[in-house]
Amino acid sequence: MNWTEILTREMEYTYQAADGLMDLVDDEDLDWKPSTGDNWMTTGQLLYHVAEACGMAIKGFVTGDFGLPEGVSAEDMGSGDMLPPAESMQTVASVAEAKEMLVADRDLAFEMLKLAGEERMRSEPAPAPWDPSTPVLGHRMMEMVQHLAQHKGQLFYYLKLQGKPVNTMDLWGGGLAEDRDQG
Repeated sequence: MNWTEILTREMEYTYQAADGLMDLVDDEDLDWKPSTGDNWMTTGQLLYHVAEACGMAIKGFVTGDFGLPEGVSAEDMGSGDMLPPAESMQTVASVAEAKEMLVADRDLAFEMLKLAGEERMRSEPAPAPWDPSTPVLGHRMMEMVQHLAQHKGQLFYYLKLQGKPVNTMDLWGGGLAEDRDQG
């Protein structure tokens, strides 16, 4: 198996499972966030983050354009201050908006997978603005799929805490029609 096959499989699965979890969110719950602790994203902010968690960063590794805001340098990202407080993070206005963003992020991730090519993924060093170590490009791309998967899991627990009837099959995408048809 090569990086293209591994990443294709993981991206298809993770995006599909994230989309299925988004289907379980109601627009009226976009302002909900856990009541204990601090610095929690709202559900709407989490949906926004899920919907841009993978493809944009993969584009950064493949093209060198991480889309950093003006005035933010790679050195700033490595300082530990790169994460804004939750209350300043962007949110979605609706679940439909989040799902459209997720499709666009998925399309971008697959476009970048094709653009990168197997040779680059296998051999090109890929430092990150937040981490100067140099794993190969394929490994960095996999880290971004894992980033999406992590926030997919966070969405699952937000839904559980909201009292939604979710279970392990929802987390792993097993509640999807395609999977039910296969047995």
